Amino acid sequence: MISGKKLFISALLCAGISLSAHADEQLTLKIGTEPSFAPFEFRDPDSSEIIGFDIDIMNAIAKESNFKVDWVPLPFDGILPAVITGSLDAAISAFVMNEERIKRVDFSEPYYTVGQGIMIRKDTKAHIKGSSDLEGKILCVQIGSVGADLARKVKDADVKSFNTTSEAYMELDRRGCDAMISAVSVHEYYLSQTDNKNFMMVPEIIDAANVGIVIPKGNQKIKNLINNGFRKIKNNGTYKTIYSKWFSSGN
Repeated sequence: MISGKKLFISALLCAGISLSAHADEQLTLKIGTEPSFAPFEFRDPDSSEIIGFDIDIMNAIAKESNFKVDWVPLPFDGILPAVITGSLDAAISAFVMNEERIKRVDFSEPYYTVGQGIMIRKDTKAHIKGSSDLEGKILCVQIGSVGADLARKVKDADVKSFNTTSEAYMELDRRGCDAMISAVSVHEYYLSQTDNKNFMMVPEIIDAANVGIVIPKGNQKIKNLINNGFRKIKNNGTYKTIYSKWFSSGN
């Protein structure tokens, strides 16, 4: 016969096992990102860990909404298809909330506003002073980006597309193109983190637009989780801290 004391201990152990099992059932979301778009998402050169503004934002949202993040690095032009087909639960990679994308996926509340900028070599500043000077030029862009969309609209431009912004910058540096179009924040971060003295950004911001987290069309559960978490980090000061960490220049 089992004593009352043993029964009590046994009950406690069972309760502990039950609580642990319940804790292990915390929701995990597969979140896609393209880790070569500093300062939004990129790999730490020392640890290869994916870091950046977007990464900190999503991790903070996950903490507030009590879910885990399983990061899935993908080429930028493969992220939206992965969300649409259900391979990803959501994605964060500085996605501008444009009309074409809104037709295919849902977005969270906007968490940033970004404009597109033009990076050039300093030796061409007399010839390229703004977007009106890009006609007939060779333009470097990242595949699937808003910068690529803008470049394709430039009359008689020869557009060179690359998988990453780093490759596009390299092509500009070796004179393979006349300008590189990408987010202003990306250009600013590149200039602040590299010793490339040959580059400068044209003082013109093109098509400022909101940026949001990509969510499968009609998935209200995930949308609520992300939006609720975002509102909490906005209200408790976490968003401001993260923003200041990555955009200290005040852009």
